[in-house]
Amino acid sequence: MLNQVGRNGWRRHRQVLAVGAATSLVLLAGCSNSSSSTPKASASSAKLTGDCAQYQAYAGHAGTKVTMFASILSPESDSLQTSWKQFSTCTGITISYVGSNDFESQLPVRVQGGTAPDLAIIPQPGLLQQMVKTGKVVKPPAQTVANEDKWSAAWKTYGTVDGTFYAAPMSANLKSLVWYSPKAFKAAGYAVPTTWADLMKLSDTIAKAGKNKPWCGGLGSGTATGWPATDWLEEVVLGSYGGDTYDQWISHQVKFSDPKIIAAMNTVQGWMHNPAWVNGGFGGVSTIASTTFQDAGTPILSGKCSMLQQASFYEAQWPKGTTVGPDGDIWAFKLPAVDPSVSDPVEGGGEFVAAFSDRPEVQAVQNYLSTAAWATSRIKVATGWVSANQGVDPAVYTDPIDQLSAKYLTDPTATFRFDASDLMPAAIGSGKEWSEFTAWFSSNQSVAKTAANIDAAWPQ
Repeated sequence: MLNQVGRNGWRRHRQVLAVGAATSLVLLAGCSNSSSSTPKASASSAKLTGDCAQYQAYAGHAGTKVTMFASILSPESDSLQTSWKQFSTCTGITISYVGSNDFESQLPVRVQGGTAPDLAIIPQPGLLQQMVKTGKVVKPPAQTVANEDKWSAAWKTYGTVDGTFYAAPMSANLKSLVWYSPKAFKAAGYAVPTTWADLMKLSDTIAKAGKNKPWCGGLGSGTATGWPATDWLEEVVLGSYGGDTYDQWISHQVKFSDPKIIAAMNTVQGWMHNPAWVNGGFGGVSTIASTTFQDAGTPILSGKCSMLQQASFYEAQWPKGTTVGPDGDIWAFKLPAVDPSVSDPVEGGGEFVAAFSDRPEVQAVQNYLSTAAWATSRIKVATGWVSANQGVDPAVYTDPIDQLSAKYLTDPTATFRFDASDLMPAAIGSGKEWSEFTAWFSSNQSVAKTAANIDAAWPQ
């Protein structure tokens, strides 16, 4: 099995097969202060010097602890914690982090049960809305609100519920990628397709050549099993009809049983349900449901399949030693629009930091995580992470996939939309849609029944 990183470093999608263990950064020493002793929490005016001077605005809370809960698991959580190591060392604030395979189901239970974390990294605006309705989410401090000017209006909207800003954007990821082997394409004489028609033609050509299957895929993701198929449909809906229909679909003004969505599901059916095209390296169509999304791309490396539609964060899943680049073992191209009249459709995902406490040390951490300085630190410690913060210097990105992602995610001419299932009510977007899409692939459940079952479960 590949490295167990999840879907949406983003991503509600960071679901894996093993539950991440709680880890803490208890780093209260080593700050370059004038005194070698750890500063006391009461010393709000303690002067930080040297490398620690940059954290002066967060000083005065030494000896305190802030709990954080998310779906991010090792190895991604390791670099996440490294990103705030110096902050923790210099301020004396311990950030006690817990990552869970069952984050989406556990967070509501913990909040309702009175054991909410101080901070939660929430990858679904729909789940954020659900948490705000409990009355337990605390509005961000003034400095976090002031940092809003470093995010685009769209990203601020995703962290807003009923007109009130609650959660600062943390990360971003590009969903609209197709992973492939440049070496294999070159050897076979295949060109990277730039239109949907060319992509489908290439798929048919690969299948008829008989050497491998054009596509591989996997829906397995612990309690989040099914989410990759929601991405496939979202890409087709956005790429077929543009942003307006996509938005109406999210709000259920356009239902799953609407002819447009049924047509999009049939497009997915002809693409990823095609027994002649999938599931290279694993078996037939039904194996897509039982294959973990982490393992889904491995047959590309062994030549058993040619392409995988997955997000930018999938880069972390390739085995150590895999060269990712235009001339490497693995690279990616932008998934073309189904309808060429849709201007450069781009689907993305991301995460947002919500607070369940307004203690000063919690707000200090919340403020720091909303800055370009923290985002830059996070980018530097590990590849495969892109920030929604526009204050980050693009030159900081050294990884080619991160550069590619940042290019499309910041393109003002693109038709950008956030992951639809993340924006839908949690009961649908991280519940019924996942289970119904899994049944669609595992038992060949019909498109009509799948759509009807999701519509029937939509909250009134």
